Amino acid sequence: MEHLCGSELPFWVANETLHTDSPDLPVCFQLSVLSWLPCVYLWLACLPYLFYLQRNNKGYIMMSMLNRVKTVFGLVLWIVCWADLFGTFHELQQGKTQAPIYFVTPLVVGMTMLLATFLIQFERLKGVQSSGVLFIFWFLSVLCAIVPFRSKIILAKSEIGITDKLRFTTFYFYFALIGAELILCCFNEKPPLFSDVDTDPNPCPQTTAGFLSTVTFWWFTRMAIKGYKNPLEAKDLWSLNKRDSSEQVVPKLLREWEVEQAKAHSAEDQSTQALYSKPLPAGEGNHVGGESSPEEVEVLLSKKKGPKKASFLRSLIKAFGPYFLIGSGFKLLQDLITFVNPQLLSLLILFTKQKEAPTWWGYALAFLMFFTAFLQTLILHQHFQYCFVTGMRLRTAIIGAIYRKSLVITNAAKRTSTVGEIVNLMSVDAQRFMDLTTFLNMLWSAPLQIMLALYFLWQNLGPSVLAGVAVMILLIPFNAAIAMKTRAYQVEQMQYKDARIKLMNEILNGIKVLKLYAWENSFKNKVLEIRQKELNVLRKTAYLVIFFARLSQAEVALTTFAVYVTVDKNNILDAEKAFVSLSLFNILRFPLNMLPQVISSIVQVGSQWVSPLSLKECNLLTCVFVLCVCSINLMVPQGSLLAVVGHVGCGKSSLISALLGEMEKQEGDISIRGSVAYVPQQAWIQNAILRDNILFGKAYNEPKYRSCLEACALTPDLEVLPGGDMTEIGEKGINLSGGQRQRVSLARALYNEADVYLLDDPLSAVDAHVAKHIFDQVIGPEGVLKGKTRILVTHGISFLPQVDNIVVMVEGRVSEMGSYQELLKQNGAFAEFLRNYSLEDIIEEDGATGKTLFYYYQGHSRVSLSGLSHCWLKHVEPDPEKKLPKVEKLILAETAETGRAKVFWEYAKAVGPLLSLFIAFLYGCQNAAAIGANIWLSQWTNDAVGNGTKVDVSTRVGVYAALGLAQGILVMGSSFTLAIGNIGAARKLHCALLDNKFHTPQSFFDTTPIGRVINRFSKDIYVIDEALPSTVLMFLGTFFSSLSTMIVIVSSTPIFAVVIAPLAFIYVFVQRFYVATSRQLKRLESVSRSPIYSHFSETLTGSSVIRAYGRHNAFVLLNDMKVDENQKSYYPGIVSNRWLGVRIEFIGNCIVLFAALFAVIGKAHLNPGLVGLSVSYALLVTMSLNWMVRMTSDLESNIVAVERVKEYSETKTEAPWEVEEKKPSPDWPSHGNVEFSDYSVRYREGLELVLKNLTLSVKGGEKIGIVGRTGAGKSSMTLCLFRLLEAAGGEITIDGVNISEIGLHDLRSKLTIIPQEPVLFSGSLRMNLDPFEKYSDGEVWKALELSHLNKFVSNQPAKLELECSEGGENLSVGQRQLVCLARALLRKTRILILDEATAAIDLETDDLIQSTIRTQFEDCTVFTIAHRLNTIMDYTRVLVLDKGKIAEFDTPTNLLSKKGIFYGMAKDAGLTQ
Repeated sequence: MEHLCGSELPFWVANETLHTDSPDLPVCFQLSVLSWLPCVYLWLACLPYLFYLQRNNKGYIMMSMLNRVKTVFGLVLWIVCWADLFGTFHELQQGKTQAPIYFVTPLVVGMTMLLATFLIQFERLKGVQSSGVLFIFWFLSVLCAIVPFRSKIILAKSEIGITDKLRFTTFYFYFALIGAELILCCFNEKPPLFSDVDTDPNPCPQTTAGFLSTVTFWWFTRMAIKGYKNPLEAKDLWSLNKRDSSEQVVPKLLREWEVEQAKAHSAEDQSTQALYSKPLPAGEGNHVGGESSPEEVEVLLSKKKGPKKASFLRSLIKAFGPYFLIGSGFKLLQDLITFVNPQLLSLLILFTKQKEAPTWWGYALAFLMFFTAFLQTLILHQHFQYCFVTGMRLRTAIIGAIYRKSLVITNAAKRTSTVGEIVNLMSVDAQRFMDLTTFLNMLWSAPLQIMLALYFLWQNLGPSVLAGVAVMILLIPFNAAIAMKTRAYQVEQMQYKDARIKLMNEILNGIKVLKLYAWENSFKNKVLEIRQKELNVLRKTAYLVIFFARLSQAEVALTTFAVYVTVDKNNILDAEKAFVSLSLFNILRFPLNMLPQVISSIVQVGSQWVSPLSLKECNLLTCVFVLCVCSINLMVPQGSLLAVVGHVGCGKSSLISALLGEMEKQEGDISIRGSVAYVPQQAWIQNAILRDNILFGKAYNEPKYRSCLEACALTPDLEVLPGGDMTEIGEKGINLSGGQRQRVSLARALYNEADVYLLDDPLSAVDAHVAKHIFDQVIGPEGVLKGKTRILVTHGISFLPQVDNIVVMVEGRVSEMGSYQELLKQNGAFAEFLRNYSLEDIIEEDGATGKTLFYYYQGHSRVSLSGLSHCWLKHVEPDPEKKLPKVEKLILAETAETGRAKVFWEYAKAVGPLLSLFIAFLYGCQNAAAIGANIWLSQWTNDAVGNGTKVDVSTRVGVYAALGLAQGILVMGSSFTLAIGNIGAARKLHCALLDNKFHTPQSFFDTTPIGRVINRFSKDIYVIDEALPSTVLMFLGTFFSSLSTMIVIVSSTPIFAVVIAPLAFIYVFVQRFYVATSRQLKRLESVSRSPIYSHFSETLTGSSVIRAYGRHNAFVLLNDMKVDENQKSYYPGIVSNRWLGVRIEFIGNCIVLFAALFAVIGKAHLNPGLVGLSVSYALLVTMSLNWMVRMTSDLESNIVAVERVKEYSETKTEAPWEVEEKKPSPDWPSHGNVEFSDYSVRYREGLELVLKNLTLSVKGGEKIGIVGRTGAGKSSMTLCLFRLLEAAGGEITIDGVNISEIGLHDLRSKLTIIPQEPVLFSGSLRMNLDPFEKYSDGEVWKALELSHLNKFVSNQPAKLELECSEGGENLSVGQRQLVCLARALLRKTRILILDEATAAIDLETDDLIQSTIRTQFEDCTVFTIAHRLNTIMDYTRVLVLDKGKIAEFDTPTNLLSKKGIFYGMAKDAGLTQ
């Protein structure tokens, strides 16, 4: 420096700077260091910044006024600096030699100003609206210029006065200009030309936010205010940034994944060459139809143990790593800055000790502490922002990838995991990845922080630190072991939870059946049994977590200090050592606690890695029960109609699946010419409006659409629907009848004109006359589809004469094939089959009556449909709430708002009011102990000041230890009681909910989507079980620690109390804004989340239909849209946390500032111990303040779960299950007489009557057939017998007992029904037949034999313990129906009700059932609702219902001769002439 400044200008003079009350820096220092600092920064930043701008070009910005002014100022600055330079040269000519620094500095600064001006223009061309690099440069320049600014004024005021007029003037010009540049830099440029901002209706302000706004998240304030004024709605949300949207994120991941696969591929090619030379072994054959996508070949390969597997993780890292690394850079900076404050604290304590030190030191230290803390805040939140955005992109990408995969996954692979599991993969596991990204940086950051903390501690206390560290390290394996154990418990608990939800799902889906069979208790006990196990695991986890006693800072500090004091007589514990060490230990505590958690969550996600992969590499297995379709040779000529017939489970549907390429092909090949339309056996209906279900992505064409509706007999139905074809259909077509669903499915196929139509039994679900209409209008030789190739699977014999060819299937093989006449002549199985049904007469009359039948149907259509409206109203109700989910959600929001205090009180009641008070009391004590220990420490450190020697060390250590120990014990005690209280509450709330749901009347389940009820059992109970307890724990912890901080600071510097009020006001103010906005964002996020999953599970169930129609891409787009819609509300949610963090931590930093300032002001009468105490507490407060707001808001959103569970635990219940005083005798009903007297019923309050004043009496043992058009009230009549519908008037008596007076279980257990839809529960077959285990195995086998299932069951290895999958998916529909028959045979009560039980069964099985019923139930009263009239032709009497009234009631023969409604129906079915 001597060379640069010359000898007259010294570089550093200690007496002028540090040790004076008005410090000033020497000229040389000002000219060199202060002037060069900003320049060095800009030149260093310039290269990487230019590189970055080259890469990220956003399009150029038009020259604006602002830009022009900035540029002009930049140039003027350059001129000003060089004016200095030329001034120096001028002086040289005058003969005055100046030191070299006067040449160098103006030159350097001038060049830098040129660079800055260049950057201003370059940024404009690259579309930068606000520059961070330049802002920091101008800020540094102004900061560095403040010192010369002050010293030049001091100089001017002094006696010497100003000698150097030129430099004095140029400096103030310079200062004014850089000040102006700094201010201008805070304003934003206009967005670049042609950017998205112009086109987007509601763009995210982040893209246009300035540098300051970005750093402090100021751009979010607008939404916070909007959310505070009134609840946010979906329309208020900003659009998603392009770079976070599915269209950019998902392809990015898929590209990387393909690259990975290609690599793995080439590595494995060598090892698999041999495999391909021989034909593929069975089970590994590819997708049928030759469309072997590269992914599936990949699948086959990756099953072989190759040298290298494609790593999904690697592709994720490649796609999202670079962005994430920026966040890691911020984290590194923040870690380093963290350690500045303890150093400043030690200086501050030193300062209070030195009575003669200049006061400005103290103020400088206080402001430095504030500044570093503030800088740390800003950097930390930038880091979080990067991490969370990465997490968000990860989730989008993973969901997108899984969705795309699920559309091409083979059926066999799909079978290895349930729909629920795959949806789980999408919801839970994708979420886990997202959570992990926030912690990932802790992997390297924690060790770094630990190393740094130890280094500084060593400097402070020397080797004694090792004692404290030893305690920490000893606790780590202990903690890690506990963490692992907790993980294991969590997995176990998840399994119980899944089992419970699965069971609840089935129970709710089959609730009607449970009610009809009076099986509720058995299932309720099953649920409670699982719940008990779940709670036991929860309790264990809670106890473990308590032992995981958050590393009590007291023990560590205690051992360190005790060792330090006792090791060496000369070691004196003074305030500086003690409190600096404490604040370092505080820093250390966080990474030490985090490390085991991070590692275990990484382990956990590691185990999750497998799951997305197992989906990616779906193993091709064929399920055990799937019937193979063996060696079939089949040619269907173009334009012909082929019928496929055969028994239940002979492989008819499998044949269709094979044609679609949905089966595993073992050998041979299949080819289809042209496009395909497919009507599955169980119609797949989307949750959309009816019209969209039919159009299925095709353009709307009015005449074509109308003719499709007409042909499928849907026009009359539309008149009844509340919104016509714009009615929204619930999930799985819940508000359509089975027949309507099937017809919609058929209309979809018709509208999507194709060359080949595969129709899988579309006629079974509809009534006989409708089936006839559809066959004539659509499928038959005269129908709309004539000239197309049609393959029809059917059970209806009456249509067979009109088809071109018939294939008869037996046990998966084609037994014969030919036209109707040929097959009759062959006299094989088919002819035998027909002869049993003696329907030869149909053949002759067919030609004659084909036309008349049709007109007859037309004539009757009025009659049949007016009855429909009642059947409809029953389902239509849920519709309004389906259409307006918003309304329902908003109602929820309101209740959550108003009764917040009430809900907390509800929860406290569930925990137990006394226990709640006791918990709060324990928390108070625990914090009192902590404060006590620290005050004792500050007293102890003051001993040293007094006389420099030790005062009774053992007492000091002993009391400190006792207080520390007390604190530890209290921490455990409070957590323990809290855990007990929470688990008790969880048990109570779940029991109440479950109990209520089993007692809820059927009408509730008809109007409430099952998902909503399941949500209460899964999400809300989960929150009460797990989220709430930890939130409450954290909330109490942070609340009390913030409180104790305030107490400590106020007690040491009472003046601090003045500041508390305004800070608390700001705190509450920010907190209210945040909570209101963030709660609503969370709500919107969860509302928009469910459509992703429901759409996904819908896609999985309908994937074969989607593939058949080639709608793959449209569905992918739809999914992307739903995910983006969800992220749209998630993203502001993340930002709201950052916004809050910056503001709350600012308040925390102010507390640090004031604590330090007041310590400096009151320096005279404060001892160092108290200063150390209050400032080290203040340094801690930032964290707890931040968490407290977070926890308050979490608590508020989690407590809503209690409210929602409460709401569903208090719905109206049905009549009691047992009425003691009215209990019927055990052998009732002994005769089986049933009487209806003047009986009326409606589905729900406010709806019309469905049955109107029925009066009839049935003697014991009579067989009654009930017939009528759709919606005439046939099913309602049976529901009334079981009191699923309560009477609106009149009564039903059975054997003289009025059924409305006895308990529901007493009534229902004495009646037997074979319901319309066979419902099975997952569990053993035995459990499905006899859940209460009342009957012996012998009786069960007998029932199976009578229901013709014994052959099937005895062939199964597990016999009666055969596992039925969810909904009985692994049995065919017919077999399920037979299981229901077996149930009825086991119960064998006096009264049997059959509800259209024969719709899905071929005629032969039907005959078996009918004969079984005739023989086994001959002395019982039987009511049958029949579709197929031939089944009831020999019944005692037939009841014809029409519009809820009795139209005809007599023996079948009498009715036929009356030529009334019944005759007409018989004629339709071809049973009479």
